[in-house]
Amino acid sequence: MTDNIDDTPNDGTLTGGDQNTDVRELADVPSVEVISRAAVMLMSSAAEKLGLSDADPDSSPHRDLDEARRVITALAGLVTASIEYLGPHAGPIREGLQALQRAFREASSHPDEPGKGPGEKYTGPVY
Repeated sequence: MTDNIDDTPNDGTLTGGDQNTDVRELADVPSVEVISRAAVMLMSSAAEKLGLSDADPDSSPHRDLDEARRVITALAGLVTASIEYLGPHAGPIREGLQALQRAFREASSHPDEPGKGPGEKYTGPVY
C-alpha cells in the first residue's frame, strides 16, 4: 500500500486537505471576472434552452422558450447594470446577449414585438 501524503488519490480527485492550488478565495477574484463568469453561464444556459447546442434546434429535447426568456432577461439585467465595469469585456458580452435575443425571436412561433422580447426592457429593441 502506498501512502498518499497530499490527500490526492491516484485518479486525480481531491479527498481533503488544502492541496488544490487552483481554488481561489472569492475575495481574491476581481469583480469583472465574477460578472463575466456569471454572464457566460447565463449565455450558455440560454443557448441550451433555445436548443442551439443541437444540430436541429427545433427538435432539441432541451428547448424551453419560457426558461430561455427568463435566463435572457436575467442576463440583460446583469449586463445593463454592470456595463460600466466590464471594460473590454462589455462589447463581446453585449453582442452575445443580442445574438441570444435574436435567436429567441427566430425560435418563437409568435415573435414578440420589438422592445417586448426577453430583456428588451433593459437593452432596448433588438431587431
